[in-house]
Amino acid sequence: MISIEVNGQTFSATLADNDTARAFAARLPMTLDMRELNGNEKYFYLDEPLPAAAQRVGQIRAGDLMLFGSDCVVLFYENFATSYTYTPIGRIDDPAGLADALGSGSAEVFFS
Repeated sequence: MISIEVNGQTFSATLADNDTARAFAARLPMTLDMRELNGNEKYFYLDEPLPAAAQRVGQIRAGDLMLFGSDCVVLFYENFATSYTYTPIGRIDDPAGLADALGSGSAEVFFS
């Protein structure tokens, strides 16, 4: 379990059972200045890559925390179908209010 805080709201998240999630958790706590993309996600490129095992996920759900490539952390706040491949990091247990908390531009997100 980790906490994700954005604009004064805290969300609990469950980490995936994989090397990527374990490596991500080992870097916590950290604050990322995440940029907006496509009206459905925030992303941040890490300085150091994480282990990756990308898979075709088919469907993204609001609250999914994923790794794109080996160094791009992505936090999704809308549901949609996708043909892209990601490595799961974790998922916010109850993403209600996540989209509003993240807003429409860049967002400072604290992971702990």
